[in-house]
Amino acid sequence: MIGKLYLIPTTLGETEPLEVMPLSVKKVVEEIDYYIVENEKSARRFIKKISPKKSQPSLQLMLLDKYADEIETTKYLDVCKEGVNVGLLSEAGVPAIADPGASIVKIAHENNIRVIPLVGPSSILMAMMSSGMNGQNFAFNGYLPIDKGERKKAVKDLEKLSKDKNQSQIFIETPYRNEKMFADLKAVLSPNTSLCIAADITLSTEYIKTMLVKDWKHQQPDLHKKPAIFIIHKE
Repeated sequence: MIGKLYLIPTTLGETEPLEVMPLSVKKVVEEIDYYIVENEKSARRFIKKISPKKSQPSLQLMLLDKYADEIETTKYLDVCKEGVNVGLLSEAGVPAIADPGASIVKIAHENNIRVIPLVGPSSILMAMMSSGMNGQNFAFNGYLPIDKGERKKAVKDLEKLSKDKNQSQIFIETPYRNEKMFADLKAVLSPNTSLCIAADITLSTEYIKTMLVKDWKHQQPDLHKKPAIFIIHKE
């Protein structure tokens, strides 16, 4: 019997896990002791929060961060050959979406290990759901360039792509650069382009708003250091 790889969602902030995800996630966490995680401290905190009685010393956590050795990570699923189930935990939201976990999922498929995704909050999909934009045709573009000139060009390119393909364009920014991004969007985008800003999704401070760029000109939401999703669509 080969073990399975469970893709386990985590909360997007300090929210009670069972307020935003089903009981099935708690049941899986209670059954698994092997985890692939981005950060050991936050992973242990999440596991303790969703399953307070689970033995922390019994956990075996394998790190998948920017310092992880690529050759070593290819061996993380070897325990599945012994019938052991493994959980893949994102730092926030769902694994393998805007997340390094995709490489582990690829290894699982290459080794005929069953991949089981569990339901949980995805800021990207929740922002798209809430935007009122084209849910039939959209694209996630990750982070835009840091250089101001390159970033402005990327924004204009996405705006054109949105109009040409009738495709909503989603992107993110490092929280401490959100306000600079917002200023650039107001300066670069056409006045009649729709812009959605979705910040602190699922938290008590959640903010989701879609307006035309010309209507955003006089708005200044507090985005500083808040995880945010930006979506644009030009008709």
